[in-house]
Amino acid sequence: MPTAPSNGIEIYYETFGDADGEPLLLVNGLGSQCISYEPDFCNAFVDRGFLVIRFDNRDVGLSTKIETEHMDFADLLARAMGGEAVDAPYLLSDMAADAVGLLDHLGIDSAHLVGMSMGGMIVQTIALEHPERVRTLTSIMSMTGDRDGAPTPEAASVLLAPPATSRDEFIDNYIRQWKILAGPVYFDEARFRDRAGPAYDRCYFPAGTGRQLLGILSSGSRTERLRSLDIPTLVIHGRIDPLVPLAGGERTAEVIPGAQLLVFDDMGHDLPPALWPQYVEAITSHASSVRSGT
Repeated sequence: MPTAPSNGIEIYYETFGDADGEPLLLVNGLGSQCISYEPDFCNAFVDRGFLVIRFDNRDVGLSTKIETEHMDFADLLARAMGGEAVDAPYLLSDMAADAVGLLDHLGIDSAHLVGMSMGGMIVQTIALEHPERVRTLTSIMSMTGDRDGAPTPEAASVLLAPPATSRDEFIDNYIRQWKILAGPVYFDEARFRDRAGPAYDRCYFPAGTGRQLLGILSSGSRTERLRSLDIPTLVIHGRIDPLVPLAGGERTAEVIPGAQLLVFDDMGHDLPPALWPQYVEAITSHASSVRSGT
């Protein structure tokens, strides 16, 4: 099992493609394991000459779990979402340092960074705190840390739903939740059913999701710092995203100098296979805008 010592913990990772390809680091969203970046999606980038790296963030999948005393997540999250300061076990800066440590382990000086949702927040943080490690930045269905728009009540309920107590309940919840998040155009029940079982069997660890969410809410706004960012940036968002409204992506593109904004009209909070060719083309073109190694 390939793991990298990083920032005092172990990070599980996988690579696709030749070692001499352009490094492309894929960073996951809240509670999401690296298998959410499906092999066909990764290999589409390999075909474009990339070395693709996917990994489990801390507290999910096969990476280190951050042990804490019992936490009342419902109470802590309610307070944090209400604007009250709470003690989080770690912040987005720590998760950014985890990713940089993985690049160190792989001997990669800099990489093209792609992050979705929370992953977008992490790659923004890497760009701010470790800019020399970033060739290009792609922030997908994410935000700056400002509260630009609010999730729909249905999408908010996904974040606050109690954890499943069995495999069957997890699968049923997973399908119901992604029907809300993916939106009516691209939701494919068979696809999400096929994803749910392996995700549960590989590692179901809801406490990690709660800690990650606390880390997001406790990390504050990146807006003012992003205004001085000097890294080629692509922002991708769905117009009908119910969890992170389009305003979050628009704000990100507005504050990062020179950022490009790509909006998919029928996309919710998901990377639907029907749009993969357009994603791959856009990110490849964006990466080609800078010389290798710069």
